[in-house]
Amino acid sequence: MSEPTTRVVHDIGTIDAREWNACANPGGTIPHNPFLRHEFLHALEASGSAVATTGWRPYHLVMESAAGCVGVVPMYLKGHSQGEYVFDHAWADAWHRAGGRYYPKLQICVPFTPATGRRLLARDGAATTQATLLAAAIETARRLGVSSLHATFLTESEWTLARELGCLQRMDQQFHWHNRGYASFEDFLGDLAAKKRKNLKRERREALAGGIEIEWVTGSELREHHWDAFYRFYIDTGSRKWGSPYLTREFFSRVGAAMPEDILLILCRRAGRYIAGALNFIGSDTLYGRNWGCIEDHPFLHFETCYYQAIDFAIARGLSRVEAGAQGGHKVARGYLPQATWSAHWIAHAGLRAAIAEYLDEERRYVARDMAYIEAHGPFRATLDLGTVSAPPAAESGSP
Repeated sequence: MSEPTTRVVHDIGTIDAREWNACANPGGTIPHNPFLRHEFLHALEASGSAVATTGWRPYHLVMESAAGCVGVVPMYLKGHSQGEYVFDHAWADAWHRAGGRYYPKLQICVPFTPATGRRLLARDGAATTQATLLAAAIETARRLGVSSLHATFLTESEWTLARELGCLQRMDQQFHWHNRGYASFEDFLGDLAAKKRKNLKRERREALAGGIEIEWVTGSELREHHWDAFYRFYIDTGSRKWGSPYLTREFFSRVGAAMPEDILLILCRRAGRYIAGALNFIGSDTLYGRNWGCIEDHPFLHFETCYYQAIDFAIARGLSRVEAGAQGGHKVARGYLPQATWSAHWIAHAGLRAAIAEYLDEERRYVARDMAYIEAHGPFRATLDLGTVSAPPAAESGSP
């Protein structure tokens, strides 16, 4: 049989959705990830959210054999470092001051989505196929002459594989809630230290004290008026926090129509109108919190909508965890614990690569120490076994 061939595709709409999805979510022991679906990525492109004019030129890799599609990689040629949640602005600035050209760069990721998942989407799930896909991505970077290739929010196994192919390893942390077989929110509260349990109950009462009602909207219940309301919240929050929200109104309509079964909108209503809401996506074992917004300020409503309602839904659905997005050490007091996130970075220039490798080696150690400290001083009862934080690798490969 002939060896598989790899090509670059600049429009995911030209890739057969069934072929892509068979690689992205092949089933078996690999959990379903909604962000890897052809429908999600196509909605980003077709809505004008992740396209060349916004600095996200699709550069997807497709690997094919005589039998069909073997693997795919969601990849973009980027002219900035926005919407990635793994910050390399300091690297870009240092390289520019040294006379280099950092942009454009290649980015393997799901745009605007800081959620861990597979990025080397091998149909057979084999590490050898994943290695071939990553090698093809690195060769694409070399051929284009870009400064770097970045793969963000990888699985830990992909992270390890990337090191073997000469990529630098970066580790950071998020805060996730874990379901320990709870039958109700009250069961979860029972695992918390007494003071934390009391605070959570108070926050939940005060969040809804102004006559606010909570509504879960998912699947066939999703309608355009729900998206109209949520988009108002999204625009308000986005404009205040980072100036220019990434997602267009059309994106929400497209993704809602294409994959409603993977979406949960948690909406807050007061005096007959929606005033706040949180957008979540549903995987086979995880609820992913993505965006939040409001047009009225109410104490603790953000915590209720984004964290406590998400826990309620995860328990009701039997999901293993809630990933509530990037940042947010305040989540710890609400039952969310640190979880390592992984990214890999291929840097073309040897000098820049060596400098970044030294920085990342120390950064990984710092992150691991911080995670261990947070777990040791977390909100749960001292007798509860929460496991341990893994230490980072001792050394960096850094080879080209």
